[in-house]
Amino acid sequence: MRPLRYSINVTLDGCCDHRAILSDEEVQELHRHHTNNLAQADALVFGRVTYEMMEAAWRPLAQTGARADWMEPWMEPFAQTINAAKKYVVSSTLERVDWNAELVRGDLGNAIRQLKQEPGKGLLVGGVTLPLALAELGLIDEYEFVVQPRLAGHGPTLFAGLSKPIDLRLVDRLELKSGAVAMRYEPRR
Repeated sequence: MRPLRYSINVTLDGCCDHRAILSDEEVQELHRHHTNNLAQADALVFGRVTYEMMEAAWRPLAQTGARADWMEPWMEPFAQTINAAKKYVVSSTLERVDWNAELVRGDLGNAIRQLKQEPGKGLLVGGVTLPLALAELGLIDEYEFVVQPRLAGHGPTLFAGLSKPIDLRLVDRLELKSGAVAMRYEPRR
């Protein structure tokens, strides 16, 4: 059975808006970390918003072979890895997807359980809304919070509206040169 892993960047005050994350050269290490996470998964699971955001940012490199003006050369491995990854998109509003993606419709719990039953290394989910639904269903096997050394003072927060607490057990911790700390947890069952 493939585990479902959740990974997200978050500021010290709980903001998970990607625009609130530091964007200097120290972010290179963060990109390498997330590239490794992507490479350890057989497929990515996104909600519509995360899918559209990631596709808009990273797909142009695959389409044109040229980096966008904002993209640094050290971002290419991440772009190449995410472009090559199989993607499942949970959406009731999208008519179709491409970018090596497949729509997931119907009962979310059954669909994700079926994906987890397939052989492989694992599934990786990102975003805010979809992981809340997956946590409510008890389907996330590992949580990774990459805590950034920044106070944002605004933005969406993680798991707002969770119906009951989920107790976690720390299984790994990695300190990055930027001051960010990647902490991996498993649910206590």
